[in-house]
Amino acid sequence: MRFPLTFAPIAMAVLLASPALADTMSLSGTGTVRAAPDMATINTGVTTQAETAREALDANSAAMADLVAALREAGLEDRDIQTSDFSVSPQYVYSDRRDDNGYTPPPEIQGYQVSNTVTIVVRDLEALGSVLDQAVTVGANTINGIVFAVDDVTKLEEEARKLAFADAMAKAETYAGAAGLRLGSIESIREMDAQQPPMPMYRAQAMEMAADGSVPVEAGEMSYSITATIEWEIEDDSQ
Repeated sequence: MRFPLTFAPIAMAVLLASPALADTMSLSGTGTVRAAPDMATINTGVTTQAETAREALDANSAAMADLVAALREAGLEDRDIQTSDFSVSPQYVYSDRRDDNGYTPPPEIQGYQVSNTVTIVVRDLEALGSVLDQAVTVGANTINGIVFAVDDVTKLEEEARKLAFADAMAKAETYAGAAGLRLGSIESIREMDAQQPPMPMYRAQAMEMAADGSVPVEAGEMSYSITATIEWEIEDDSQ
């Protein structure tokens, strides 16, 4: 005699099918692995201002040439230096004066600003601090968005999948045993989230200036997670 089985809604479902179909149980498991990053992506560049757009552009181009040369001298390859933003914009001056009718005059152009930004990839984190220091030394006045990452996450994902499977299996065996059921063959495996956005886990310690005077940087750890949903056939263990 078949009887319906239900469990609390905690990412698990037990389905009682028609006599022609087997009962199934579906559970999700999550695997998380951590690893030290081995690369960093940074946005850096130069912003210049001058009375004319031409003058601002010429000054910016000269400073950017020095910056790119310094980055290459620091060991960065051409593939790891890419222009990501460029703009030329007027700089306005606003007045508080009002005319006889009470209106303020329109803003006046006082000069021009040119910004040029490159996105760089540093694959030697030991050199990251000195790369940042050298960039500022040669004229970079914009640095933002340091993002750490692991270059090849294949092995990390494989390990996370194994952990996710083991997590789901442990839950399934616990619930099946408590309900007097036995797990049968696996009907399906679905990977819900192939990879969560990696977030650096910064070490909670004071950063002191490096011995060589370069910018202090702490890479911390990266966290990668995978969630898998597995569906099993289930059988009444009393039969």
